[in-house]
Amino acid sequence: MALDTKAEKPLKGLTVIECGVLLAGPFCGQLLADFGAEVIKVEAPGVGDPMREWGQVKPQGQSLWWPIVARNKKSVTIDLRQPEGQDLLRKLVTNADVLLENFRPGTLERWGLGYGELSALNPRLIMVRVSGYGQTGPYASRAGYAAVGEAMAGLRALMGYADRPPSRAGISIGDTLAATYAALGCMMAIEARHRTGRGQMVDASIYESCMAMMESNYTEYAATGHIRERSGSSLPKIAPSNIYPCAAGDMILIAANQDTVFARLAKAMNQDELASDPRFSSHQVRGDHQVLLDNMISAWTSTWTANDLLDHLESHGVPCGKINTAADVVNDPHVQERQSLIKVPHKVLGEIVMQNVFPRLSETPGGVEHAGPALGENTDDVLKRKLGLGDDDLAKLRGQGVI
Repeated sequence: MALDTKAEKPLKGLTVIECGVLLAGPFCGQLLADFGAEVIKVEAPGVGDPMREWGQVKPQGQSLWWPIVARNKKSVTIDLRQPEGQDLLRKLVTNADVLLENFRPGTLERWGLGYGELSALNPRLIMVRVSGYGQTGPYASRAGYAAVGEAMAGLRALMGYADRPPSRAGISIGDTLAATYAALGCMMAIEARHRTGRGQMVDASIYESCMAMMESNYTEYAATGHIRERSGSSLPKIAPSNIYPCAAGDMILIAANQDTVFARLAKAMNQDELASDPRFSSHQVRGDHQVLLDNMISAWTSTWTANDLLDHLESHGVPCGKINTAADVVNDPHVQERQSLIKVPHKVLGEIVMQNVFPRLSETPGGVEHAGPALGENTDDVLKRKLGLGDDDLAKLRGQGVI
């Protein structure tokens, strides 16, 4: 596992001012920084982004989340609640390409930093705004967290088992979905700017980003009144496609619902006759007898170790995969060969493992040059280089608590 910082990145020359905290906005900034944008993260002096403290385990007091979400970024401390801090942001934005923020809608406007004011200073500015409910509408001013957006979109209603309350994905999926759509919107706005010469505002809400992933759920209801329900690990009427037990407590996912693939699974089970059994001979009837079929497959898989079963099923051309933990992923030979994880230097911990940059570009790939910076690590450099401030200017602002 190694860093790849040699190739010129596709967003080189793009300047992004990132304001906001936690995950939705900063993950968008991470995606842009991964591909070469200069992302200048503005943080409150002495406090910084709460992500600096997040994580279930913190060796030597260090967050293991912050180095990922702030990788490749520069940290500049500015108090945006002070007029002098607001003026510094205006000056930074004057020559920037993108302002990325995820404050509650109306916050920047109260500080005189709304899109109208800033675009007047820089007509080419693209303002990317990530929020719970969007910039308009009756819910716009509400506090919006990922969990609430997932619930509003109906995503949470489909997570888990029907006989239990809805579950969560185990990750902050609403935040990262909104951030990914925000990054996509940013790229489209940049492409449009090539033609028009003008910037625009990108409005990426958490709930709508979740809605975008909901397949035909809303259409099914509007057309027929059908409402999908939680179905646990199975796909209703799609069989076999489920998680099955193995020896030693491992689990394996088998997806063999297509007729030809099911025939291969039946052969692997040494029960070729299942493929012609009237209960299982077509997609429709397998769905009708889903529970019975799952029980039969579970009885067979439980006699195998996961690794042996994987090899056996793969030799028969049956799509399958072990239910991996983080330990499995880190040690997976395919992950290692493709460098899907990389080792990045850390000033306190020496080296840490994190995800590589995705997606992969053949000619201008992204890369990780450094882990998340210390709070205010780049304040002097950025304000000198971008705004031409001198040491005396910085000392005065620091004395006022502005930076």
